Amino acid sequence: MQNGLPIIDFGKLAHTDGLKSVAADFRNAYTEIGFGAVINHGISRSLLNDLFDASRQFHALPLAVKMQVALDKAHRGYIPINTSTDVNSTLADVKRPNQSESFMIMREDKPDSMPVKSSAYLAGPNQWPVLPGFRETLTLANEQFSTVARQLLDVACVALNVIPSRLHPAFECPTTWLRLLHYPPQPPAKDLYGSAPHTDFGCLTLLAQDDVAGLQVKTPEGSWLNIEPDSNALIVNVGDMLHRWSNGILKSTPHRVINLSGRERYSCAFFFDPYVESVIAPLDECVDKAEGARFEPIHFGDFLRAELEAAYQQHNTS
Repeated sequence: MQNGLPIIDFGKLAHTDGLKSVAADFRNAYTEIGFGAVINHGISRSLLNDLFDASRQFHALPLAVKMQVALDKAHRGYIPINTSTDVNSTLADVKRPNQSESFMIMREDKPDSMPVKSSAYLAGPNQWPVLPGFRETLTLANEQFSTVARQLLDVACVALNVIPSRLHPAFECPTTWLRLLHYPPQPPAKDLYGSAPHTDFGCLTLLAQDDVAGLQVKTPEGSWLNIEPDSNALIVNVGDMLHRWSNGILKSTPHRVINLSGRERYSCAFFFDPYVESVIAPLDECVDKAEGARFEPIHFGDFLRAELEAAYQQHNTS
């Protein structure tokens, strides 16, 4: 255990039968608490330091400058504080917006790319502030997080006794999100959160934290576990889509952020999700024939649209 979370050691992958060993650790972690600390993941400390430096530089800009790259309909850009509310949460009575601001990039789509030509939901280019080295740092981080996420996806498949290639088609053109989050200090309040209790709606989430605590994970017993920062680990959790694919075997666990430290808190979250036209249904290997599938098939893009329109002012079409 590390920070109260199971350890997933990617260093084992270099050994004989390492994939099976990591997959066994993965299954234990994500059938129990649904979160894990991934170590020896291969993303350098220097790149993560550069990423956090880029985040601090961006968030230190005047609001008017940040608003020049305000979140667009393709969900790329700056998300100001008090503009995102987890109204779909069944885990708390959320009426006040999240006390965080963030900058988001997604998959970089060129004008002649397949997603743009087919008018796929959220297809498009990223927006970039004028900051030296910012785009290069985020682009490299996005690539390296994607590499780790693909490895994790294969590990998850082996953990479920599923041939990894079964899910590869859904991730030939993945939906990726790299989000630079800033949580200002907040006062204690019953209904005020940096990020309200929620489960992630996608497949896999990889999180790098600074040295300020605030992330809390709901345990199977119903209490909230404080996840202390650890520069050597990525905190990884399963989202609702992988929960569905696994027919509920892998847990999509509630979590929240409350920054009562009195300090500014920064985190970098990477979300690795299937292509928007993917249909998510329980994998046959995960379905007990006597009990049947726990979930009906859903279209990821339709599900995603409903989530974003409910949570973000920028996507609200009413």
